[in-house]
Amino acid sequence: MNHETQDAHNHHHEEIHHHHHEDSQKHTEHQNHDNHHDHHAMMVKDFKRRFLISLILLIPILTLSPMIQEFLDLNLRFTGDLYILLILSTVLFIYGGSPFFKGTFEEMKQKAPAMMSLIGLAIGVAYIYSAYTVIFQTGQDFFWELSTLISIMLLGHWIEMKSVLGASRALEELLKLMPEEAHLIDQEGHIKDIPVNNVKVGMFLLVRPGEKVPIDGKVIEGKSSVNESMLTGESVPVDKSPGDELIGGSINAEGSLKYEVTRIGDETFLSQVIKLVRDAQKTRSKTQRIADIAAKYLFYVALLGGISTFVIWMLLGKDVGFAMERAVTVVIISCPHALGLATPLVTAVSSSIGAKHGLLIRNRANFENARKINTVVFDKTGTLTKGEFGISKIDSLSLSENELLSLAHAIENESEHPI
Repeated sequence: MNHETQDAHNHHHEEIHHHHHEDSQKHTEHQNHDNHHDHHAMMVKDFKRRFLISLILLIPILTLSPMIQEFLDLNLRFTGDLYILLILSTVLFIYGGSPFFKGTFEEMKQKAPAMMSLIGLAIGVAYIYSAYTVIFQTGQDFFWELSTLISIMLLGHWIEMKSVLGASRALEELLKLMPEEAHLIDQEGHIKDIPVNNVKVGMFLLVRPGEKVPIDGKVIEGKSSVNESMLTGESVPVDKSPGDELIGGSINAEGSLKYEVTRIGDETFLSQVIKLVRDAQKTRSKTQRIADIAAKYLFYVALLGGISTFVIWMLLGKDVGFAMERAVTVVIISCPHALGLATPLVTAVSSSIGAKHGLLIRNRANFENARKINTVVFDKTGTLTKGEFGISKIDSLSLSENELLSLAHAIENESEHPI
């Protein structure tokens, strides 16, 4: 008796340990998703804060800029105004420009200069030269161009990060589909509720009418229809009988189903969908890759163009200030604001809008090629609907509308037909 009790205790201890391992694995999976989401949320807040502060600083910088005053035919000059302009621009340059310098450092470390390097080069050269002109009171500063470039790029990155976060929220909605408990059928045929985290492959579960399927599996006993619209887009409930696959997160309709668990954790249908969307967020479309290549060559063109401009003007007998001003102008003009802003924005926003409407993009390159589609063939009726049935029009030759609805209600009341 004592021996049996000890065996039972050991078995119970092993089961608890295994369940704890499964729970930890599941917890880690959710924690990774939460960390992924929190990281994006923090990035959105960071870029928003940097953009708003830069925008606030940009207004007085534009106002104090001699070039802007000349363009608007204004005279707002006063003693020490350029030093105030230098201080404001320095704050904006350091605070607003830091993400671009970090990006430049990463690109240089990988020996692959791209858009960040181009922006970093432009604002770096512009600031150093502008600070020189103010301190030594010679030449024309570029503070307003520098500040405008930083503010515009921060706005673009903020919108891009916000769109990526929108796609991540669509993943959150998918995770909410999963129930927290499952009805376990033990070896004696007894039913007990256990956390989904503790479910293992090979266990037998029961799904009652109206309940969500807790995890993927194969039907062993029973017949029913299951609503998979939130996962597959299929508007009509799918009939299930022994041997058919069940998807975790789908909703059972009228019958009870006994099924065997076949997949858990990262192997489930829902986890695979989430993984595909996350992978898609990391991939780059053909346009983005072309933009990166263009930025790489533009970086060298800007660098070479600036140096060449400086050397040529010096050879033509101009002073250092004159040559440097034109060299810096070439470098700033070489930075493609539109290319750096539009390309990532279009990709991120399109992914976000798609996710909000149930279109999860698995491959951005293929999604980009969708513009070439001229014919779309849908498999059957109901594909383009919301998945919710209703009455759009009533025509009655002899009965009133209320009488007809009453008869229809009486017929439908005991019907198990999905429509």
